[in-house]
Amino acid sequence: MKENKKRIAIVVGAGFVPAINAVVKGAGLAANQLGWELIGIRDGFAGLLYPDRYPDGGLVDLSSKLIDNLDPISRSVLGQSAREDPFNVRTINEYGMVEEVDMSDELLNKLKAENIDAVISVISGEGLSIFYKLSKKGLKTVCVPLSVENDISSTAVSFGFNSTLSHNIEMLDRAIEAARAARKIAIVEVLGEQAGWLALQSGNAVGADAILIPEIPMDLKKLAERLKEKITLSRPYGLVVVAQGAKIINKTKKKEPKSSLKATLSPLASEETSSEYVIQTSGKVADMVATELQLLMAEETYPLVVGLWARGGRPTAVDRQLGIAYGAEAVEALKEDKHGVMVSFIPPEIKFIPLAESINKVRTVPAESVFLKTAKSIGIYVGKEGSTDE
Repeated sequence: MKENKKRIAIVVGAGFVPAINAVVKGAGLAANQLGWELIGIRDGFAGLLYPDRYPDGGLVDLSSKLIDNLDPISRSVLGQSAREDPFNVRTINEYGMVEEVDMSDELLNKLKAENIDAVISVISGEGLSIFYKLSKKGLKTVCVPLSVENDISSTAVSFGFNSTLSHNIEMLDRAIEAARAARKIAIVEVLGEQAGWLALQSGNAVGADAILIPEIPMDLKKLAERLKEKITLSRPYGLVVVAQGAKIINKTKKKEPKSSLKATLSPLASEETSSEYVIQTSGKVADMVATELQLLMAEETYPLVVGLWARGGRPTAVDRQLGIAYGAEAVEALKEDKHGVMVSFIPPEIKFIPLAESINKVRTVPAESVFLKTAKSIGIYVGKEGSTDE
C-alpha cells in the first residue's frame, strides 16, 4: 500500500566524489516505491535561491523514468554546492560592497512555495551544522554523510571514502615504483587535515616505511633514524605517507621575508600557510618533511602530492552499494517520520543518528585503532601516541 504522497527534495553539498548519482538513484527508487515525488535542487541551494541562473530552472524533476535510466557513475545530475551557507550568503549591498546576509528564511519560504515537505542532503561534516540549524527552524531534513577523509563522527564509513582510498592506493603504488627506479625516498602527501584514516589505511595497504597522521605528532629525527635502518644498498628507496594535517615537532624554523601584498590579500594568512600571493596549504607538509629528512639522512627525497586528484576516477563497488543504501535509507527515515537525523552506517546496520550528536565533532584515529596496530606489526613507523620517545 502506497504512503500518502509526499514531495521531497534532494541536494548535494560541496566536495566532489564519484558516484553521487548512486545516492540520488537510491533515494529515487525508494521514493517511487512509496509513490512519492522526488525533486533535485541544482548546485546545492543555488538552484532554489537563484533559479534565473539556469536555462531549464533550478529544480530537476527526478521522475521514475529519469531515475531508472540514471547512470550511478556518470556526471552528477544535480551538480554540487559552491559552499553556499544560507545563513551567510555573500551579496553586494547598495554601496557596492560585499557583505554576508542571512537568507535562511527566504530559503525555507521557497521550499514551502514549491510544496516540498522534506529535504535529503548529501553533505560533508561542515554542512551538517548548517542543516542542524535549518532543522531547528522547522525544516524536515535527513543528511547523508559525504567525506573522502572519513572524518564525520557517528558513522563508520562516509560516502566517497572507499573510492578515494582506492585511488590513493593506486597512486602510492606508482610512487613506490618511481622511488625504486630513482633510488630515492618518496614523501607523498594525501588528504587528511584533521583525521589520518586515508594516510593510515592507504599506507598500510602499500607497505609504506612510515605514516604521518594528525593524531600522532611526529619527531622527524626519530623518523630519520628509523628510515636509516630501512634504506640499505639492497633497498635504496623508501616511501613516507604524510597526511595533509600531520603534526611535526622539532622542525627547523625558517624565516621568510614578509610581504605587504600577502598581508593585503589575506590578513589572516601565516608564513606557514601562504605563499607570496595566495594562501597555499597543499604540498606544504610534503615539501617540509622531504627537505628536513634529506638534511638529516643525506639521502635524496622527493615530495609528491596526491591531494584532490584522489577525488576523481571511477567509484568502487563499495561506494556504489553504499550510495544506493544511503539514499534509500534517507527516504526510509522520512517514511518513519524521523528528521533532523543523519543516516549512519554502523556495520552491520544503518541507523538514524540525531544531527546534534554528529555536528562539531571529528572522527579521528583512536590510539587503539586496528589500523595502527596493523601498521606497527608490519614494521611501519607511525610515531608514538603522546610521546616522541620509543
